[in-house]
Amino acid sequence: MRVIGGKYRGRVLKEFAGKDVRPTSDRARESLFNIMQRKIPGCTFLDLFTGTGGMGIEALSRGAKEAFFVDASKESIALCKANLTLVKESTSNVYHADFQEALRRFSASGKKFDVVFIDPPYASSCGKDALVALNGSDLLAEDALVVYEHPQAEIITFSHLEHTDRRKYGVAQFDFYRPVITEKTEQ
Repeated sequence: MRVIGGKYRGRVLKEFAGKDVRPTSDRARESLFNIMQRKIPGCTFLDLFTGTGGMGIEALSRGAKEAFFVDASKESIALCKANLTLVKESTSNVYHADFQEALRRFSASGKKFDVVFIDPPYASSCGKDALVALNGSDLLAEDALVVYEHPQAEIITFSHLEHTDRRKYGVAQFDFYRPVITEKTEQ
């Protein structure tokens, strides 16, 4: 796995041993970042279920102001920190926590995200649960983009998140959501 674009382009990142964990492929990452290219510069990026940290590092490489990395796995956190050190980025925004606890902490601190990437462990319900937690939360900037990577074919609908697009790269599908903008009436 390597960084596809930006200032760290071509850097090879450390990966998990074996084939139990499969990070988002280089091809899929490149396509996703081409779609998101206007959202990334200056954004606050959340890499939820971070694994190796590849998505957040790609965002930092392409000009994100800051990236936050969350995973419940100690092995993932260690690998993410090693990859951040490899590209000489700070590891201060790396959180070893359950995604629900991390989202509660971010909400309590008033943090807002411009881009959220959700790539849960394969065949788990954590991704849907993360979308439910983000739906109507105060964690998303008004024009935020939420990208959910999953193997299923269903489209999940929410009251405060609008499904805007779906892309498929290999076996992975990516659903794109944005906050529903409600008109404020003047009194």
